[in-house]
Amino acid sequence: MALTALALNCTLKRGDSASSTDKLLAEVLAELAQHGVSGETVRVADLDIKPGVTSDEGEGDAWPGLRRRILAADILVLGTPIWLGQPSSVAKRVLERMDAFLEETDRRGRMPSFGKVAVVAVVGNEDGAHHCHAEIFQALNDVGFTLAATAGTYWVGQAMAATDYKDLRKPYEPTVQATRMMAANAAHLAGALSGKPYPGLA
Repeated sequence: MALTALALNCTLKRGDSASSTDKLLAEVLAELAQHGVSGETVRVADLDIKPGVTSDEGEGDAWPGLRRRILAADILVLGTPIWLGQPSSVAKRVLERMDAFLEETDRRGRMPSFGKVAVVAVVGNEDGAHHCHAEIFQALNDVGFTLAATAGTYWVGQAMAATDYKDLRKPYEPTVQATRMMAANAAHLAGALSGKPYPGLA
């Protein structure tokens, strides 16, 4: 069975503005494609995702449509820049909205995200990649996603420097290798879970 991925670009930039997060997510999707996984990227800042912790916050809320796309994919790739040492506010909004999964279990206690794999891509010009991974990993696991081994890739530039990931003239090999391993593990895990989903509670 063909596997699919949905990459969420949680940059603060709207529209077609160049984004380092976009660049890293494109590299993640390219590596996933090597394992037969097709995917696409959504720039979340372009959508009107209302604040809240339900799956539908009413008129004009773009979350229900994005939620359907997230749950239709086998692999969720959450990409965020680092701001003030933290994941972006857009990434946090996405995680807050998935809190609704905790109340949306089936008769076996399984959240709608059970059996879905998640990985995380982080970029920034300051320290904080490991902190961002830890924060997002915890949240994704809480709302039912399964994390692949080495489920994170990142690039962090020199502290207080002006170079962005999108401006690099050649690939940064440690990031390339981390992305490659992450993609291989995520595709493998998603394939395993698609054939044998979690049983839940009897």
